[in-house]
Parts: sequence; C-alpha cells; structure tokens
Amino acid sequence: MTRRRTLQALAGVVLAGAATTIAATPAPDGMTLRQLAGQRVIYSYAGLTPPDALLRRIRAGEAAGVIFFGENVSSTQQIAGVVRELRDANAQSPVRRPLLLMTDQEGGKVRRLPGEPALSEKQVGQAADPEAAARAAGKGAGTTLSGVGMNLNLAPVLDVFGQPENFIDQYGRSFSDDPHTAGVLGRDFVTAQQATGVAATAKHFPGLGAAPAGSNTDLGPVTLNVPLSELRAKDEAPYGPAIAAGVKLVMLSWAVYPALDATRPAGLSPAVVQELRQHQRFQGVTITDALEAKALQAYGTTGERATLAAEAGMDLILASARDVAQGEEAVSALAAGLSGGSLPSAGFRAAVGRISALRDGLR
Repeated sequence: MTRRRTLQALAGVVLAGAATTIAATPAPDGMTLRQLAGQRVIYSYAGLTPPDALLRRIRAGEAAGVIFFGENVSSTQQIAGVVRELRDANAQSPVRRPLLLMTDQEGGKVRRLPGEPALSEKQVGQAADPEAAARAAGKGAGTTLSGVGMNLNLAPVLDVFGQPENFIDQYGRSFSDDPHTAGVLGRDFVTAQQATGVAATAKHFPGLGAAPAGSNTDLGPVTLNVPLSELRAKDEAPYGPAIAAGVKLVMLSWAVYPALDATRPAGLSPAVVQELRQHQRFQGVTITDALEAKALQAYGTTGERATLAAEAGMDLILASARDVAQGEEAVSALAAGLSGGSLPSAGFRAAVGRISALRDGLR
C-alpha cells in the first residue's frame, strides 16, 4: 500500500467511527489522543457568530485556538463579545490554559480589525524615523488586539522584497529591500507588540521577497529559485534580530525553495524546518500558513496535509478555511497518526509542549 493510501485509510477509519475510540483512549499525561491532537490545531469559522460545533470542540479541549478574519468582525464591540464567548467555552475545557486568539493585524491594507497600526510596513520603512514608526506600529497592533481580548498577531512580515511592486511589495507588506533594515524594524515591531502581552509571529520563513507579482501560494504552487547563499544572506537575515528579541512564533511559507528542498513546500519540508531550528536557532512555536492554500493541491486531503506538516516538524496547523469541519479533519488525522505510530509520540509531545508553554505565557 502506498503512503498516501495508508494515510487515507487511517483518516477514513477515524472519520468512519474510530474517532470515538481515539477520543476515549487516555494518554499518559491525562489528555485523550484527540485532545493532544487538538492542541496543535487552530480553527476558523464563517460569519459573525461562532458556531456550536466550534464551541463544542473548545469545551472538549480539542482546540488550540481560533483565527479571525474580516468577515468575523463588524465592530470592536462585536468581536470582543465573540472573544468572551470563546473564552467562556474554554473555561469549561479540561485543558486549563488560554486559547490562542489571533488575526492578521499587519498594518495598512492588511488589518482585520479597525484601528492601529494604520501604516503599512512599507510606510513604516519610509517614515522619517523608521524605528520609532516600527515601535509605534507594534505597540498599536498589540493594543488593538489586546483591547478585544486577542493574544496573538500573525505579524510582522519579514519578507525582504526583491523588486518594486512584486508580490510582497505591491501590498506594502515589506519593511525594506534591505535585509538589515527589515531585521531592525521587524525586531522593533516584535519587541513593542510583545510588551503589550500579544505574541508576535515572524513570517513567511524563509522568505517570499523574491516572489514576482501574481505568485501567490493561496492561488497555486510557487517555486523560488534563490541560491542558498542569497537565501541566507538576504531572505533569512531579518529572522536573526526577531529571534534574538524573543519572537514567539514563526510562520513558514508554502513556496518551494529548491536550494533547501526541491520537492516540498517549506511548511511540509523537514529540511526547511531544520534550517529554521538549526541554522537560525529558533526554539519557539512554528505555525503553518493556511492549510487550504492552492499551493498544496498535490498533497492530498486536509488530513494528509496536516499529517505531512506535523511530520515535517510544524507545531501549529492553521485550518483557516472558515469551516470548523476542516479543523476537525486535521485533529482526526493527527490523532490517527499519533495512535498508529506514523507521528512519533516524542516529537508530537515536544510540539505540544512548545505550544503549551506559549499558551501558559499569555492571557
């Protein structure tokens, strides 16, 4: 049987009825296998009201957190009420640690909530005093999110744009085309934001700055043929200052980098994860980009993608299709992999340990 068929069979068993058995199987630390799997999955939902299915998963201790999009937000008062509802559900969970409640509050055009930071990263880089502007943007993002009860921001972007108006520059999502400048400003953003109690996420490792306009992993596969020497000297360079500043998370991209791995997107590649862990010495939480991205069409179902990401060394799986069933499928596949041995227990628990430490440090 091929590896894909094996994964499909495992997922099929879980979804056909074995989920009850897995859920009831106790793990040595007191969590069921589905609860352990749930510690690695971020859910999403459609519309302004979190559905009962999501609240049930949270109450059962089978969710690490929730990501919010513009469609989930009508006002700061409304989303603050939603956050309270999710926190109330989490208070009934047997897993006694805060949910990760997150969004993309980068600044400029990429803001899910009204409010700061008003400046895009490009505008920050062009300010009269860029470092002061970066600190103000980071503080503003943290204040905006903490004001509604969120505790994690999927920002800042550390991509170093290669050409004006390319994929990352055209939306103002890069501080600079200079890696040193991007590193300094990213560090300042991270430090100021995390001082507000909101965790920061550096993205999209090892970098999307070389992607030309129209090369969007949300829409299809992207391959960036950047030599390893350039990748490290330019694209990866801003991560050093952010990691030294204590950035809590790093998001990996879905592009393929042949200099590191010619066959798999970064977030599914053990080689790229090890580049982050060993070369950049990052010890915090890794998080995937959107699991539903079209760049992953060749990598099977939601469950297969989640399993491949976990096998590669990714900690958190971002199920952001605005469908609770997507998150449930990811949890089922991870639980099946843990139960069946395709996801080794030691590595799985190490990932859960990193995520738990992150959650324990937040409100």
